[in-house]
Amino acid sequence: MAMTIISVSLSEKLLKEIDALKEEAGFSGRSEIIRASTRLLISENEEKKDLEGHINSILILIHPQRLEDKVTEVKHHFEDIIRTQIHSHLQDNQCLELFILEGDASRIRELSHLLNRNIKTVYSKLVSLPHE
Repeated sequence: MAMTIISVSLSEKLLKEIDALKEEAGFSGRSEIIRASTRLLISENEEKKDLEGHINSILILIHPQRLEDKVTEVKHHFEDIIRTQIHSHLQDNQCLELFILEGDASRIRELSHLLNRNIKTVYSKLVSLPHE
């Protein structure tokens, strides 16, 4: 399979983390890590697209503390699906948001999408909870 070469800008910290992961997990090189990460992100996005109907889920978000007002602004538009929200301050001026959600899958996807698009998240994970 032919590979296309692309240019990617990474912080020095992220590059060091990639190199450490390469050694710890046995990846053959940085490109393999980037390809695996990309496949994982695409897979997670496809899982979100497949959600439908009335669902329960958890949204975990880590973001810079300075963006707390933007998170609050977005979440007020989704009070119909947010059952519980826990906010905690982490080290390095970061915040952890844990949302317990219930409602239409399209609304839950929309909340996740808006938070990821409008907030420079450090980490974001939407977990759909199984139905009985």
